[in-house]
Amino acid sequence: MNGAGNLMDFLDEPFPDVGTYEDFHTIDWLREKSRDTDRHRKITSKSKESIWELIKSLLDAWSGWVVMLLIGLLSGTLAGVIDLAVDWMTDLKEGVCLSAFWYSHEQCCWTSNETTFDDRDKCPQWQKWAELMTGHAEGAGAYVLNYFLYILWALLFSFLAVSLVRVFAPYACGSGIPEIKTILSGFIIRGYLGKWTLLIKTVTLVLAVSSGLSLGKEGPLVHVACCCGNLFCSLFSKYSKNEGKRREVLSAAAAAGVSVAFGAPIGGVLFSLEEVSYYFPLKTLWRSFFAALVAAFTLRSINPFGNSRLVLFYVEYHTPWYMAELVPFILLGVFGGLWGTLFIRANIAWCRRRKTTQLGKYPVLEVIAVTGITAVLAYPNPYTRRSTSELISELFNDCGALESSQLCDYINNPNMSRPVDDIPDRPAGPGVYNALWQLALALIFKIVITIFTFGMKIPSGLFIPSMAVGAIAGRIVGIAVEQMAYHHHDWIIFKNWCRPGADCVTPGLYAMVGAAACLGGVTRMTVSLVVIMFELTGGLEYIVPLMAAAVTSKWVADAFGKEGIYESHIQLNGYPYLDVRDEFTHRTLATDVMRPRRNDPPLAVLTQDSTTVEDVETLIKDTDYNGFPVVVSRESERLIGFVQRRDLTLAIKNARQKQDGVVSSSVVYFTEDAPQLLASNPQPLKLRRILNLSPFTVTDHTPMETVVDIFRKLGLRQCLVTRSGRLLGIITKKDVLRHMAQMMNQDPESIMFN
Repeated sequence: MNGAGNLMDFLDEPFPDVGTYEDFHTIDWLREKSRDTDRHRKITSKSKESIWELIKSLLDAWSGWVVMLLIGLLSGTLAGVIDLAVDWMTDLKEGVCLSAFWYSHEQCCWTSNETTFDDRDKCPQWQKWAELMTGHAEGAGAYVLNYFLYILWALLFSFLAVSLVRVFAPYACGSGIPEIKTILSGFIIRGYLGKWTLLIKTVTLVLAVSSGLSLGKEGPLVHVACCCGNLFCSLFSKYSKNEGKRREVLSAAAAAGVSVAFGAPIGGVLFSLEEVSYYFPLKTLWRSFFAALVAAFTLRSINPFGNSRLVLFYVEYHTPWYMAELVPFILLGVFGGLWGTLFIRANIAWCRRRKTTQLGKYPVLEVIAVTGITAVLAYPNPYTRRSTSELISELFNDCGALESSQLCDYINNPNMSRPVDDIPDRPAGPGVYNALWQLALALIFKIVITIFTFGMKIPSGLFIPSMAVGAIAGRIVGIAVEQMAYHHHDWIIFKNWCRPGADCVTPGLYAMVGAAACLGGVTRMTVSLVVIMFELTGGLEYIVPLMAAAVTSKWVADAFGKEGIYESHIQLNGYPYLDVRDEFTHRTLATDVMRPRRNDPPLAVLTQDSTTVEDVETLIKDTDYNGFPVVVSRESERLIGFVQRRDLTLAIKNARQKQDGVVSSSVVYFTEDAPQLLASNPQPLKLRRILNLSPFTVTDHTPMETVVDIFRKLGLRQCLVTRSGRLLGIITKKDVLRHMAQMMNQDPESIMFN
């Protein structure tokens, strides 16, 4: 007799890859959590056995903090290097430093003793290309040569960027935030956070930003930080073998990314919580805080901007704001909401066109064309020629006595004797009016070109271009209010707070509020946005104007559509993302959504003790389902559990290799004990270990509202539908997403990974 006693249940030893997931599949959060709990329990019980086991358990407990420290150090260092490289390469388009070619324009003239206060950017060590080649710095010939070389450098940088992305790391394009949101919600995209993606994204980000295209480095820096997080996860089995734990690390890495992008550690933690994370336990909050702190500290040590600040646009304003100014602030909020709506609709329409027409087949040509147009139109206008970060920095600045910018060309009162900080409102001079024209043209240019730039096959962030649009609009409004207050200080709205000779209105503050409003309109952030803005600018006093603008822009934008730019891109790409913020209000039941439907073939199931290995292999070959319910028998349909397709395939493959006597006619048992068999019968295969005995079930009359909530809050892959213990059908995450799309009159087939 070949009894059950000597039946080898080879699965007592876990074999490699069981419990892992295939590419483009969703993880099972509940399963990951219970596996981590088991692992933790095992470590705790072992730690009482010996000193060595105790040390191992302490190391395991500390591994989370070590990973955070490493992420902070690496992402801070990369951000510093990117900032320095972008600074140098942006200036390289205009000229070169003769004393040391690796110096940017500003660094070149720091060491010079021959600069004057008025011409502080001119020094003999820094030469424009025309001066270097022909010896003439001024004149039409020099201008044309500089113009031509500016375009040439821009085209070279963008061509290198798009070529590197295409050849080495196709996943390094775009901002990366929509994909990271999807990955954090439990989806698997292998290679998206890999070593090649990290390397290529870092290099091409420098090239793309330096080419002068209308894009920022902030979104891609979040992707870079998440790649660092994924890299360090592979060093610790606690994270590399558990997809749920890995996502906790990635949430913290996203916080570190924003921390170094804006020099805003607290804003980074809030951004991760509000915008990208799906599952954010309290432990992750502390770790995000630590990672963001280390990243900001590392960046501060590198000091890429040479101003001992973490960001390029640190400002200090000296005048308070007044209640009457809330009106223009709220109007800027309305503008931000409208611009956000316009941008999302136009950009999504253009990206859809790229996906569905011939345009998508020529990514290199598209990047070259957009770069060429950008460079040709940007060079003549001094406000679009410089890097966008420098432009925002100038727009945020308050006009002190030491400013040489055109925006500060006011007509001074000769009798003025006041402290330098508090310069009264003055009438605008010709320079200011000239700057206003150039800014108006820059605004139209930025609005149009950003729509076509975001989504191309190069790393491209959206924060900086959105802020630039808002800052330009804000500065124009600020100057208008300032001049009104100066010329009409007897009007009732100015009378109470603006005396003649006082410094009432700060145009730079309007630029800051406008930038916040436009960024809020595009991304729909609120809390994290305000915190990022005041950490960015150091303007604690101006929280109320920022809040007013952020809330207004969100309300206005939400009136036209609830999705921000990242959610819209997730929808466009068909990622299986269940947004926690969406409401499901339809009165459908689980039975309306479950499969099989009325005319479908019956549900593919396994029985607990009458299926052979050959039956299982045929079922796996003929279907592409991710798992199969296990029932007592086909007649009773009483549910026992659920088994994953991948685990089943690996188990059978492993058994055939390692276990003698397992053949196609061997019976597969999912029961506790295999029955006594005759010696002539082939060796049975016992697969109880891979069976999930507590699959999530709902009854057929459960409202879909509840089912959607369960899928969101527990992060399920699938849920079985039963009636009185009898199996009726199955609902998967994609079924839920398709049903939701159908209810919103969208194409349900768009919910696939494209």
